[in-house]
Amino acid sequence: MKQFASLFSTIDQSTKTTVKVNALTAYFNAADDIDKLWTIALFSGRRPKRAVTTTRLREWGAEVAGIPLWLFEECYPIVGDLAETIALVLPPNETRDNRSISQWINNLREVYKADDEAKKAFVLDAWARLGGTERFIFNKLITGGMRVGVSQKLMTRALARATDRDEAEMAHRLMGNWHPDDTTWHALIEAEDASADASRPYPFYLAYALENGPEHLKAPADWRAEWKWDGIRGQLIVRDGAHFVWSRGEELMTDRFPELARAVDFLPNGTVLDGELLVWQDGADAPDSFNKLQARIGRKTVPKKLLKDAPVLLHAYDLLEWEGEDIRQAPFKERRALLEKACADLPPDAPIRLSPQLDFNGWDDLHSFRDGARDAQAEGLMLKRADSPYLAGRKKGDWWKWKLAPLTIDAVMIYAQSGSGRRANLFTDFTFAVRDGPDLVPFTKAYSGLTDAEFRKITAWVRKNTLQRFGPVRQVKPHHVFEIAFEGIQASPRHKSGVALRFPRMLRWRHDKPLEEANTLEDLNEMLRIYG
Repeated sequence: MKQFASLFSTIDQSTKTTVKVNALTAYFNAADDIDKLWTIALFSGRRPKRAVTTTRLREWGAEVAGIPLWLFEECYPIVGDLAETIALVLPPNETRDNRSISQWINNLREVYKADDEAKKAFVLDAWARLGGTERFIFNKLITGGMRVGVSQKLMTRALARATDRDEAEMAHRLMGNWHPDDTTWHALIEAEDASADASRPYPFYLAYALENGPEHLKAPADWRAEWKWDGIRGQLIVRDGAHFVWSRGEELMTDRFPELARAVDFLPNGTVLDGELLVWQDGADAPDSFNKLQARIGRKTVPKKLLKDAPVLLHAYDLLEWEGEDIRQAPFKERRALLEKACADLPPDAPIRLSPQLDFNGWDDLHSFRDGARDAQAEGLMLKRADSPYLAGRKKGDWWKWKLAPLTIDAVMIYAQSGSGRRANLFTDFTFAVRDGPDLVPFTKAYSGLTDAEFRKITAWVRKNTLQRFGPVRQVKPHHVFEIAFEGIQASPRHKSGVALRFPRMLRWRHDKPLEEANTLEDLNEMLRIYG
């Protein structure tokens, strides 16, 4: 644990990429294989299950600290993190335990099915043996909230240095549904057949946002354009006579989209398509809105009625593997030609469609296409350089997303709640309302979009203008108006306003607008009628 704690501290205390990569590289060169494997798992979100409820941990933490539970509960929202709160209130202690990170994880998993008495004895013994960063990491592990400020990109860079392998190869090896229980460091990182897993996807290539139009991209003839669909980015893999569907977030979603099982009838083995999962009705000229797809996302099994009401297909816009060969380094125009060949003979009822490219002669044509994106149920345009390879992660220069300007509405802040982590002492999470005659109707929450200085300013105001408290939430005097930006709007019977917004955030604090000039519920319903 000490070796892992040292790595964790170095990463947590630095914002410099070089410091983090150097620390990771040194760790991967020195640690035992099983510890390195679990470190990669933890840093990529493969955490052990929570072994003890947070209620019990609060009670035991207060008991060992010798403070009443109510005082612990008052401390928790101020700190903003349960593991850190416990580490702060417990009596100081020096670490006198030499177990490694993998041994502690195994001990945690052994106690997972034990009764509360055995769990309590285990936790109290660990708190007595561990101190400082080691105790904090233990708390993180047992609460199931182990998150580290290091990206997958930095981790793959460090692995590439430590193993003297290509960074893109490392990124590919870490993709998929692997777990330390079913692989080894050698099989995952070093073995020559590490890509043999038929289900393994490729790292997704991500585009940068284009803010001010494409004119600076120079020659239009060097570029290809297509719709930026409002769905779920995914890869469809056909290998060994089976199919697999992966989301961009590395979630295996095969069972959620059974329509795509027929892909094995139409595509040859060794095919990997990159595209967008969309709800698309028979005969429709455009996909349904994202809220129709949302009904499919959280389901492990899909009932027949939902399959009928929200049929999903893949709009393919890139080909990453063809007849078993990785073709990501081929220019986009060549991959596109092969994709068109792969889709040419698909029957009309196939669950795969070729995503169309948009013909344009100059940038003015693209401006016109972008203006009509909402009519096509798209978020905007994608621009891809014709000679670009398919890279891993977000690389600047060859792929751009040119999204529509967001929808906006002016709303009144009526509730405020503290943030977490470094913003635990600031009010950052707000509830907003629109006017309905003399009343205010809450319709959305937002917590991003302001600067740190603005958050500090609104925090000071909230503390002076609180009307009521409901646990961590404060009702405040309705006074401040904010412009709320969002990507979509849909009807929602679960909300008092009757609507729900997609990706709401604070665009700006409208110091120039009084409460009486905020938008109304009627305005919100009109937006629902037009854009919903």
